[in-house]
Amino acid sequence: MTRVCSGIQPTGTKHLGNYIGAIRHYVTDQDLGEAFYCIVDLHSISVPYDPAELSENTLDTAATLLAAGLEPSRCTLFIQSDVDAHAIGAWLLGAVATMGELRRMTQFKEKSHGQDSVSIDLFSYPVLQAADILLYRADRVPVGDDQRQYLELARDIAQRFNHRFGELFPLPEAAIPSSGGRVMDLQQPTGKMSTTGGVPQGTVLLIDPPEVVASKIRSAVTDSGREVRRGEGKEGIANLIELFSIASGRGEDEIEAAYEGKGYGDFKADVADAVVEMLRPVRERYLELRADEPSLRSILEAGAERARSVADLTLSEMRRRMGFGG
Repeated sequence: MTRVCSGIQPTGTKHLGNYIGAIRHYVTDQDLGEAFYCIVDLHSISVPYDPAELSENTLDTAATLLAAGLEPSRCTLFIQSDVDAHAIGAWLLGAVATMGELRRMTQFKEKSHGQDSVSIDLFSYPVLQAADILLYRADRVPVGDDQRQYLELARDIAQRFNHRFGELFPLPEAAIPSSGGRVMDLQQPTGKMSTTGGVPQGTVLLIDPPEVVASKIRSAVTDSGREVRRGEGKEGIANLIELFSIASGRGEDEIEAAYEGKGYGDFKADVADAVVEMLRPVRERYLELRADEPSLRSILEAGAERARSVADLTLSEMRRRMGFGG
């Protein structure tokens, strides 16, 4: 049976890029086999953070994932720090990871650039990321294109462990979406949509009211032309065409043909309508879940119990093979 596993950081309110690039694929992948989805709160402490915000963002992320379509009867959703095997497994896997590999990690280089001092966690967290995957002996890992490097590291660590201590881990394969892997900022279309960069008007939040979503899309930066067509210098239009394609189910070539000879105004209005309707049920369900926190916590506790039953078995076998326990 296929084992699916992926994690998402609780770094504030999720946006359209998170939904298209990762979350919607979690939903479709939960029926491919056993699916484990982890809210990786331990990763969040690798940079300065506020404890109260971390707790709130963790619940917020859980509500968003469930609102998007994850169902406890079809997958296991849990909080990383509720399963001790993640931290212990990362320490054990650190024995086969190398300094050179971790120094090459893009995110460490970006986040440590210009800093006099950074946490050890920022350097070593890719090993924890490998543990998140390998503890569940996952075959398939839904990730965005920007996470490819980290999955390759997990594969390298798994191979090295298997070679040194005997076959234990399958080599996980990345499941990278063919479209929507990187949704671009609506105001700065050469940069990725993000809640930590750019301007708020360029990022569509999943909990934005419909009128706000529509306003952000209608005011998206395009170019000085009028053709609804992809091409050099038309990053903004290309981004909107891709968003429209995902939200409506229409092909990108079909969209270009349908708007031939029409201006950007009509096109943006139609994109806005399609995205609003795609996000409407997600927002409505999210608000329901946030209003019933005890039920939300109960789902996460049940998920953690299920995750521990699987991760602890793998951890026990890792310990045995590595010579622990007599």
